[in-house]
Amino acid sequence: MGSLFRSEEMTLCQLFLQSEAAYACVSELGELGLVQFRDLNPDVNAFQRKFVNEVRRCDEMERKLRYLEKEIKKDGIPMLDTGENPEAPQPREMIDLEATFEKLENELREVNQNAEALKRNFLELTELKQILRKTQVFFDEHEGGVNPTESMTRALISDDSIARQGNLGSVQLGFVAGVILRERIPAFERMLWRACRGNVFLRQAEIETPLEDPSTSDQVFKSVFIIFFQGDQLKTRVKKICEGFRATLYPCPEAPADRREMAMGVMTRIEDLNTVLGQTQDHRHRVLVAAAKNIKNWFVKVRKIKAIYHTLNLFNLDVTQKCLIAECWVPVLDIENIQLALRRGTERSGSSVPPILNRMETCEDPPTYNHTNKFTSAFQALIDSYGIASYREMNPAPYTIITFPFLFAIMFGDAGHGLLMTLFGLWMILKEKPLAAKKIDSEIWNIFFGGRYIIFLMGAFSMYTGMMYNDIFSKSFNIFGSAWKIHYNSSVIYDEIEMTLNPSTSDYSGSPYTFGLDPVWQLSKNKIIFQNAYKMKISIIFGVLHMLFGVVLGLFNHMYFKDKIKIICEFIPQLIFLCFLFLYMVLLMFIKWLMYYPTDDKDKITYSPHCAPSILISFINMVLFKEPNKVEDCADYMYNGEMGIERFLVVIAVICVPWMLLAKPIYIMRNQKKSNYMVSHEQMNAATENGDAEQPAHNNTVHRVEGGHGSHAEEDLGELFIHQGIHTIEYVLGSVSHTASYLRLWALSLAHAQLSEVLWQMVLSKGLKVQGFEGGIALYIIFSIWASLTVAILVLMEGLSAFLHTLRLHWVEFQSKFYSGIGHGFQPFSFETILDSAATQTADE
Repeated sequence: MGSLFRSEEMTLCQLFLQSEAAYACVSELGELGLVQFRDLNPDVNAFQRKFVNEVRRCDEMERKLRYLEKEIKKDGIPMLDTGENPEAPQPREMIDLEATFEKLENELREVNQNAEALKRNFLELTELKQILRKTQVFFDEHEGGVNPTESMTRALISDDSIARQGNLGSVQLGFVAGVILRERIPAFERMLWRACRGNVFLRQAEIETPLEDPSTSDQVFKSVFIIFFQGDQLKTRVKKICEGFRATLYPCPEAPADRREMAMGVMTRIEDLNTVLGQTQDHRHRVLVAAAKNIKNWFVKVRKIKAIYHTLNLFNLDVTQKCLIAECWVPVLDIENIQLALRRGTERSGSSVPPILNRMETCEDPPTYNHTNKFTSAFQALIDSYGIASYREMNPAPYTIITFPFLFAIMFGDAGHGLLMTLFGLWMILKEKPLAAKKIDSEIWNIFFGGRYIIFLMGAFSMYTGMMYNDIFSKSFNIFGSAWKIHYNSSVIYDEIEMTLNPSTSDYSGSPYTFGLDPVWQLSKNKIIFQNAYKMKISIIFGVLHMLFGVVLGLFNHMYFKDKIKIICEFIPQLIFLCFLFLYMVLLMFIKWLMYYPTDDKDKITYSPHCAPSILISFINMVLFKEPNKVEDCADYMYNGEMGIERFLVVIAVICVPWMLLAKPIYIMRNQKKSNYMVSHEQMNAATENGDAEQPAHNNTVHRVEGGHGSHAEEDLGELFIHQGIHTIEYVLGSVSHTASYLRLWALSLAHAQLSEVLWQMVLSKGLKVQGFEGGIALYIIFSIWASLTVAILVLMEGLSAFLHTLRLHWVEFQSKFYSGIGHGFQPFSFETILDSAATQTADE
């Protein structure tokens, strides 16, 4: 059977590689992605392995590339992604790569340091220019005859100092000027007032344009300040406060001529710095643009080299140090491709000794490997989320491709909502390549895109079931003409609010609606009652068939593993139990549909709907061996001999319970006793042949062996009985609970239909009632609201709910019948997987 229905056959191989060819061979295997290597040095520390220095060199190269990438992103330069997948470089090319990265990093760091120093000088000159400009206002007032003491009182920190300084007259004051962060000004003023006791004058003005911090490249807002004081003691105190608040002090001459000369010199230096800064930034930009063209390929090369050396660290060295030995799991069908890849690697390395790949015998459970493509991978992911299949176990994924969207569609049966889902899935499928190339980081989008084929099939199946239910946005389509005819006159139709149509008369044409439900049910008040019965029954029918299919798939597992005990002791009683009880209940539904019909014929009153029995009550009476309730003018049973057949089915089903519980442990116990007897008999014969002198000793040995083996067997049999009891109870009770669990198909289908109808009546129908020009505007607005709620609630929320319930039906009700899911997945050494994982990690960061 193909790998789609069962996992690939795997084998453990031993691989011998020449030391000079090992790198190239592992590189070819990484491109192939079909080999899972085992660690042959589990007790060796990672820092003591042979190729640890090469791994460290790769880490260092990756660090330098991340630094380059950070600087490229900082400047907003697009990184060219050609989609190429370069091969892993040869070991001798590592030196060239290291030299290239070292040169780029040093050059870029040097440029950054120079640029930072230039920016710091530019910042200092800009701040000095602002100081000279802002403080000039004060000095102009002082030189124009205005009393400086009066002008400074606007910036005094203490009102008491105003009175004291006002009596001093013309006083020679010292001052300092500088800049400080704008948000520190209030605290700066309070500290000056407290520390200097109000004996200083502070004047400050904001710098309108933000300044760039050279260290962080952030834009900061600063203010210019000038502080007047008297005496060296206050000068020292003021400077310490400025230093504490990280204010920058600049020299500011008192003479106007000196200030003008300094301002001109500052302007000249700023212009020169601007020129040099522009040239530095251009050089940095050219370096980064050149690096951006190759950085994606460099990342791929370095990660491939690192992955190869990580893998080589899993190998063993032989005593001659000339050969590397590896053990690996490989698919049997791909051994030829693996050998070709090894041959290519040997030719690339120039080695003359071919690699050797030998199959090994092992008792370990091989990993599970299922071939998938872009269509089947999403369905396989649903199965693997529950548990990786045991080795060579039946794979539920191919059957899930059909059953999953179909069970979803039963709950989501609306052709309109299904159309929206189908179009969304189809759009993602048609735009698959450009959407994948965008590499969108949104986790929700990636989930939708990964399941695009599931979404498409769920929408297509929902359109089918929606047509079956004749439910399109809570409305019906009368495509083929209703099978119901009204034979009332116009007055009766307009006067009567409610009318009853009799299916046994000419109101019904006698032939059903061509496809799905008759649209007349959309107008009936008993629509919910009718659809409840219909959807409840089909839920049970599909549920029993789904579980029965799961039990039958278990037979294929038993046949493949040649486990006749499970076929006789588990599969057969399970199948009989499920068929004789629950499949028979399904048959009763079909018998009821076929036998009972609307009729006014008194001779056929026995088959009228009045006489139709309840399937649930009939099933309960069957299990309890209870006679059905008598109904006048009605037959007691649906067919002749029903009571006898039902009792026979129940008795056989009950017998299946001890069959499942005891048959397998008893069979194993008898086989163990038989094998113990044969071992004892052989040992006694051997003792007799060796002579009478040694016979007692051998007899004692036999007795001890028997006693030890018997106690071990008893312990195993006890566990076997417990395990079989749990398995039997789980299956018997699960058959009942799982059958009831499939009623969620009916419940969610009813809920979805009712929500859709409520949304139509409470939202969209309001816009259809408004007449005239205003009606068009109202309908436009209300339709937008209705469409938004439809997508948000009925498609997204209800779709997610139906998806989760469908997932549960497959994981619990279906897969529990045949799927153990206790295997471990095949994790081959694959460059594609490694690069995708690295890209995902980078996007998360």
